[in-house]
Amino acid sequence: MSRLAAYCCLAWLLLLRPGNVSGAITPGAVWLDNRGQQIQAHGGGILKVGDTFFWFGEDRTQGLDPNKRYVSCYASKDLEHWTFRDQVLKLSDPENFGPGWLIERPKVFYNAATKKYVLYAHVDDGTYKLARVGIAISDTVDGNYRYLKSFRPLGLESRDIGQFIDDDGTAYLIFESRPTKGFVIARLSPDYLNVEKQMSLVPAPLEGGAVVHYKGLYYVIGSHLTGWSPNPNVYATATSLEGPWTEFKNIAPPALKTYNSQSSTLLRIIGTKTTSVIFMADQWKPKELWDSRYLWMPLQIDGGQLLLPEPRPWTIDINTGEAKY
Repeated sequence: MSRLAAYCCLAWLLLLRPGNVSGAITPGAVWLDNRGQQIQAHGGGILKVGDTFFWFGEDRTQGLDPNKRYVSCYASKDLEHWTFRDQVLKLSDPENFGPGWLIERPKVFYNAATKKYVLYAHVDDGTYKLARVGIAISDTVDGNYRYLKSFRPLGLESRDIGQFIDDDGTAYLIFESRPTKGFVIARLSPDYLNVEKQMSLVPAPLEGGAVVHYKGLYYVIGSHLTGWSPNPNVYATATSLEGPWTEFKNIAPPALKTYNSQSSTLLRIIGTKTTSVIFMADQWKPKELWDSRYLWMPLQIDGGQLLLPEPRPWTIDINTGEAKY
């Protein structure tokens, strides 16, 4: 069997795996929360508060009110075991977006000045022509978020969004702007309720944008525009968020289509011994969105090179930062 065929078989077996290996994070497995229910945090992001990680994402549970859209929140101290906190956003159509309106890829920032938690999400009508971000706020990380408004950041179309918080605490929104044939990295306003300044237009027609700062370089990852279908995700680097960015390279063998996943977030874990960067992605099932899975893997990253290894069960020590298979 060729190496490529072996990779394909492994990826398929992981998709069929019924559940997490005990004591490990298993990419593509059914991931259960403390209630024994499948985690619903699709297109999600992570916010760390103290020693606790909060995972926000789209709740696609079967049987929910079809007139509402839901964002769920889970909490964990080890990134493996997750406790359901609440559906922090349960929203009826807030601005008459119309049939099929949607909320996608929610991300939450904490604003230390206002002491508010600010949720950003892609909001749209059923035809994806509205192309806005929506904002909701809460006094607590897992509280009930109150919807405020929607707008096009910097007057640009915005569909898939990502978040990035730099080492100095500055918060940035990443958003796909199709007419510009690229995606934008933009600084948030001091209160996080607006998008203040474009830092960079990443010159490639990509979505699913995510950024991490690692050893003096900014790494950006994106997914090609193929809708729900997976594709070879790519990365570029720069010494500044303002660029210039290098040419894009594949993060994994292109024939494997990022192991049937699409990028969502890059999570950096700084430990006492090392720093790990985790690739967080979704394995979408468009006809059964409730059963879409998650592919989380520690990246091989250094010196401007980045590689997503073949998926397999792994663990991470949050204190030391060490990831092991």
